[in-house]
Amino acid sequence: MILKSNRSLILLLPLILIFGFLLKINLTADQGITQDDGYLAFAEEMPEVEGGLPNLYKSIRYPDIAKKAGISGRVYVMAFIDESGNVNDVQVIKGIGGGCDEAAVEAIKKTKFIPGKNKGQAVKVKLSLPINFQLQ
Repeated sequence: MILKSNRSLILLLPLILIFGFLLKINLTADQGITQDDGYLAFAEEMPEVEGGLPNLYKSIRYPDIAKKAGISGRVYVMAFIDESGNVNDVQVIKGIGGGCDEAAVEAIKKTKFIPGKNKGQAVKVKLSLPINFQLQ
Protein backbone atom coordinates (compact mmCIF):
# COMPACT_ATOMS: atom_id res chain seq x y z
CA MET A 1 0.00 0.00 0.00
CA ILE A 2 2.77 2.47 0.90
CA LEU A 3 4.71 1.46 -2.22
CA LYS A 4 1.72 2.27 -4.46
CA SER A 5 1.21 5.77 -2.99
CA ASN A 6 4.92 6.56 -3.36
CA ARG A 7 4.81 5.50 -7.02
CA SER A 8 1.86 7.85 -7.62
CA LEU A 9 3.73 10.68 -5.97
CA ILE A 10 6.80 10.03 -8.10
CA LEU A 11 4.65 10.13 -11.25
CA LEU A 12 2.93 13.39 -10.23
CA LEU A 13 6.10 15.25 -9.24
CA PRO A 14 7.33 15.94 -12.82
CA LEU A 15 3.88 17.22 -13.78
CA ILE A 16 3.81 19.58 -10.81
CA LEU A 17 7.29 20.91 -11.67
CA ILE A 18 6.38 21.47 -15.35
CA PHE A 19 3.16 23.27 -14.39
CA GLY A 20 5.04 25.50 -11.94
CA PHE A 21 7.67 26.34 -14.55
CA LEU A 22 5.02 27.24 -17.15
CA LEU A 23 3.14 29.37 -14.63
CA LYS A 24 6.33 31.29 -13.75
CA ILE A 25 7.04 31.97 -17.43
CA ASN A 26 3.50 33.24 -17.96
CA LEU A 27 3.61 35.56 -14.94
CA THR A 28 6.93 37.16 -15.87
CA ALA A 29 6.17 37.51 -19.61
CA ASP A 30 3.64 40.33 -19.05
CA GLN A 31 5.96 42.60 -17.08
CA GLY A 32 7.31 45.58 -19.03
CA ILE A 33 10.30 46.42 -16.85
CA THR A 34 12.03 43.78 -14.78
CA GLN A 35 13.98 44.09 -11.57
CA ASP A 36 17.22 43.74 -13.55
CA ASP A 37 16.77 47.13 -15.21
CA GLY A 38 18.52 48.99 -12.38
CA TYR A 39 15.46 50.61 -10.78
CA LEU A 40 15.86 51.06 -7.04
CA ALA A 41 13.01 50.40 -4.62
CA PHE A 42 14.29 53.18 -2.33
CA ALA A 43 16.52 56.21 -2.63
CA GLU A 44 17.81 58.73 -0.11
CA GLU A 45 15.61 61.29 -1.86
CA MET A 46 12.57 59.69 -3.48
CA PRO A 47 11.15 61.14 -6.71
CA GLU A 48 8.45 63.79 -6.34
CA VAL A 49 5.84 65.12 -8.74
CA GLU A 50 6.89 68.50 -10.13
CA GLY A 51 4.38 70.93 -8.65
CA GLY A 52 3.25 68.40 -6.02
CA LEU A 53 0.51 65.76 -6.00
CA PRO A 54 -2.28 68.29 -6.67
CA ASN A 55 -0.62 68.86 -10.06
CA LEU A 56 -0.93 65.13 -10.81
CA TYR A 57 -4.57 64.99 -9.70
CA LYS A 58 -5.44 67.92 -12.02
CA SER A 59 -4.46 65.79 -15.03
CA ILE A 60 -6.66 62.82 -14.05
CA ARG A 61 -10.00 62.62 -15.82
CA TYR A 62 -12.65 60.57 -13.99
CA PRO A 63 -13.97 58.07 -16.57
CA ASP A 64 -17.66 58.45 -17.52
CA ILE A 65 -18.19 54.69 -17.25
CA ALA A 66 -16.92 54.72 -13.66
CA LYS A 67 -19.18 57.67 -12.81
CA LYS A 68 -22.25 55.94 -14.25
CA ALA A 69 -21.41 52.66 -12.51
CA GLY A 70 -20.67 54.39 -9.19
CA ILE A 71 -17.10 53.08 -9.10
CA SER A 72 -14.79 54.79 -6.64
CA GLY A 73 -11.72 53.72 -4.72
CA ARG A 74 -7.97 53.68 -4.93
CA VAL A 75 -5.78 52.50 -7.82
CA TYR A 76 -2.25 51.46 -6.85
CA VAL A 77 0.40 51.86 -9.54
CA MET A 78 4.13 51.35 -9.82
CA ALA A 79 5.87 54.13 -11.78
CA PHE A 80 9.38 53.58 -13.14
CA ILE A 81 11.17 56.95 -13.10
CA ASP A 82 14.55 57.49 -14.75
CA GLU A 83 17.43 59.79 -13.80
CA SER A 84 15.87 62.71 -15.70
CA GLY A 85 12.50 62.45 -13.95
CA ASN A 86 10.73 60.92 -16.95
CA VAL A 87 8.28 58.07 -16.49
CA ASN A 88 9.46 55.05 -18.50
CA ASP A 89 6.70 52.63 -17.54
CA VAL A 90 3.65 52.39 -15.29
CA GLN A 91 2.15 49.15 -14.04
CA VAL A 92 -1.15 48.75 -12.20
CA ILE A 93 -0.59 46.89 -8.93
CA LYS A 94 -4.23 46.91 -7.84
CA GLY A 95 -7.03 48.44 -9.87
CA ILE A 96 -10.73 49.18 -9.46
CA GLY A 97 -11.87 48.94 -13.09
CA GLY A 98 -14.32 51.15 -14.94
CA GLY A 99 -11.50 52.86 -16.82
CA CYS A 100 -9.97 54.25 -13.62
CA ASP A 101 -6.86 52.07 -13.95
CA GLU A 102 -6.20 53.38 -17.47
CA ALA A 103 -6.89 56.99 -16.42
CA ALA A 104 -4.35 56.71 -13.59
CA VAL A 105 -1.69 55.19 -15.87
CA GLU A 106 -2.29 57.85 -18.55
CA ALA A 107 -2.00 60.72 -16.06
CA ILE A 108 1.21 59.37 -14.50
CA LYS A 109 2.83 58.80 -17.90
CA LYS A 110 2.26 62.50 -18.72
CA THR A 111 3.65 63.68 -15.37
CA LYS A 112 7.20 64.98 -14.93
CA PHE A 113 8.99 64.06 -11.69
CA ILE A 114 11.90 65.50 -9.76
CA PRO A 115 14.27 62.49 -9.94
CA GLY A 116 15.27 60.41 -6.95
CA LYS A 117 18.81 60.81 -5.63
CA ASN A 118 21.43 58.80 -3.78
CA LYS A 119 24.44 60.75 -2.46
CA GLY A 120 23.42 63.71 -4.64
CA GLN A 121 23.42 61.57 -7.82
CA ALA A 122 20.16 61.10 -9.77
CA VAL A 123 19.10 57.43 -9.90
CA LYS A 124 16.36 55.32 -11.47
CA VAL A 125 13.62 54.55 -8.93
CA LYS A 126 10.39 52.57 -8.95
CA LEU A 127 7.73 54.44 -7.04
CA SER A 128 4.43 53.08 -5.75
CA LEU A 129 1.59 55.61 -5.91
CA PRO A 130 -2.01 55.41 -4.72
CA ILE A 131 -4.43 57.31 -6.96
CA ASN A 132 -7.83 58.12 -5.39
CA PHE A 133 -11.04 58.16 -7.39
CA GLN A 134 -13.87 59.62 -5.33
CA LEU A 135 -17.35 60.45 -6.62
CA GLN A 136 -18.71 63.80 -5.46
